[in-house]
Amino acid sequence: MSFWSDKRVLVTGGAGFLGSFIVEELKKKGVNEKDLRIPRSKDMDLRKWENCIRAVKNIDIVIHLAARVGGIGYNQAYPASLFYDNAIMGLQMMEAARQEGVKKFVAIGTVCAYPKFAPMPFKEEELWDGYPEETNAPYGLAKKMLLVQSQAYRKQYGFNSIFLLPVNLYGPRDNFDLESSHVIPALIRKFTNAVMHNEKEVEVWGTGQVSREFLYVEDAARGIVMAAERYNEAAPVNIGAGFEIYIKDLVELIAKLARFYGEIRWDTSKPDGQPRRYLDTSKAKREFGFEAKADFKEGLRKTIDWYVTTHLK
Repeated sequence: MSFWSDKRVLVTGGAGFLGSFIVEELKKKGVNEKDLRIPRSKDMDLRKWENCIRAVKNIDIVIHLAARVGGIGYNQAYPASLFYDNAIMGLQMMEAARQEGVKKFVAIGTVCAYPKFAPMPFKEEELWDGYPEETNAPYGLAKKMLLVQSQAYRKQYGFNSIFLLPVNLYGPRDNFDLESSHVIPALIRKFTNAVMHNEKEVEVWGTGQVSREFLYVEDAARGIVMAAERYNEAAPVNIGAGFEIYIKDLVELIAKLARFYGEIRWDTSKPDGQPRRYLDTSKAKREFGFEAKADFKEGLRKTIDWYVTTHLK
C-alpha cells in the first residue's frame, strides 16, 4: 500500500477494456482517486504531441495502455493505421514522460511481437529471432519499437521504463464488435446470438488447427500493477496464463457454454494467423511474483454471462 499511496498515476487507455480493470486494481492498492489521470481519446488524442505533454504533467508513473487493436480481419484491413497510430502514441508518450521527469514508464507490448515460428513456449530471449506473423506484423512491430525506445532511454538517460508482453486477453467489458473484436468475444457474440435467434449454423474463421493462450483480464491487470510496483529492469517480461488451447477446442467449448448445439461451419478460406501462441511465464513469477489465478472455463462463463446481461437483455 505504501508504494502507491503518494503516487500520481497516468493510465492511458484507462477507460478501455484492460484499463478499467487496472484502474480498479490501482485503487485497491491505495492510489487516491484524485491522483489518477485517465484521459479519454475523444478529449486527448495521443497521436498529437501537445496532448502527450499535457497528459504527463505532474505525473509520477505512466502505464501506457492506449492502443488501436483488433482481430485478424481488422489487422488485414487497417495495417497502416495500426502501425502508425500505435507507434506514434508510444514514441511520443515515452519522450513526453522523459522530458517531464516521470519516475517510471510501464510500456505494454503484445504477444504479436513474437516471431511467427518461435519455439514453444515463447521465451523473452527469442523475441528478435524472426519476423512476426504477417497479418498482425504492423501492429506487433509498432509495439515492439517501444521496447527499443525503452532500452535506449534507460541506457542514455537512466530513464526507468519497463516493457511487458501480455498474451491475448478476454473477460467482461471486452470489445464484442465483430469488425474489430478478438477471437473470444467474436465467438461469444456469434454463438449467443445464434441461440437467441434459433439459428442452426454458425460460421467461424480458419481451420481451427492453430493454438492460442488466453489470460483473464483481472489477472492481466494484477500482473501489470505488480510489475509497475516491483520490476525495474531493461529486459521484457511475458504476462500470460501458462497454457495453450487449439482454436477448434476453444470454439467447441464456447459453443457448449453458450448452449449452442447446431452446426459449426469452418470457413477455411479465411486466415488462421500465427500457428501457435504460448508464453513462458516463469520470468514474471521469478521477478515479481506474478501467476495467473483464473480458471479458463470459469472465466469464459463469466464473460458470456456479462455479454448476455449487458447486450442481449
